[in-house]
Amino acid sequence: MPLYRVNTLNIKPTMSSRLTASDLWADVLAVRANKPLVYSITNLVVINFNANVLLAAGASPVMAHAHEEVQAMTGIAQSLVINIGTLDPYWVESMCHALRSATARGIPTVLDPVGAGATSYRNESIERLLCVADPSVVRGNASEIMSTAGGTAHTRGVDSGAAVLDALQSAQFLAGRTGGVVCISGPIDHVIDATGRHARLSNGHEWMTRITGLGCSATALIGAFCAVQPDTWHATVSAMAYLGVAGQLAAQHVIDCGQGVGSLQVALLDQLQLMDRSAFEQCLDLSLATWSADN
Repeated sequence: MPLYRVNTLNIKPTMSSRLTASDLWADVLAVRANKPLVYSITNLVVINFNANVLLAAGASPVMAHAHEEVQAMTGIAQSLVINIGTLDPYWVESMCHALRSATARGIPTVLDPVGAGATSYRNESIERLLCVADPSVVRGNASEIMSTAGGTAHTRGVDSGAAVLDALQSAQFLAGRTGGVVCISGPIDHVIDATGRHARLSNGHEWMTRITGLGCSATALIGAFCAVQPDTWHATVSAMAYLGVAGQLAAQHVIDCGQGVGSLQVALLDQLQLMDRSAFEQCLDLSLATWSADN
């Protein structure tokens, strides 16, 4: 029997918060079948790995930041992913142009505020992007979400210094501000939206934190899933579930083989490509609820 479970609180949402493992798996198949083109302006540390994760999942990545081609790239892409991990003024301009163009086209946009709170320049850049347009999805760790929402959090590089539960109120505020979806990554991933829907995902493995770029890859996958699933909350839950289950299965495989985190990176790509429905449904650990601003 699958492990996924659904717990619903007695708060009426404005949109349906019902999801099943079959619903999520349908999104995995849609990415594999449709091979959406995901345009990423992402950081230098993770470009290669993010592209490989998207390819393994069945999507098509394009990584480019030249001002001269930003509009053309957003014109052919099915989604836009912006990741601020390695900032400079030129790249910030590219991100602003891309976000403006993608929003005008009506394609989904995903923002990863890497290292939010670490420096004033980083915070100013995030605020500038949010003033250009509201992203469809914002994904980050607890500290990054708290800082992006305007709170105070201790950020050490790209590591979270705040517990995920401490960031939920900030995530709710940020979802209200953008009218979109906010995903907090951690030992338990939380995905909420402005209508009150809230999903908790408890898959993954602690070794995943020892591979550079997995959080950024989660953001890239969200972009791919948003390209094939018009409900961005649903798409974000599907993407995070897919990555979490893949990481969990990959970690168990390398541990059983007496290997370490170097092998985990390869095993994760293999799982993203080869995972079947049975393995996904048996491992998925999902609970659903709704939140209210009055809580």
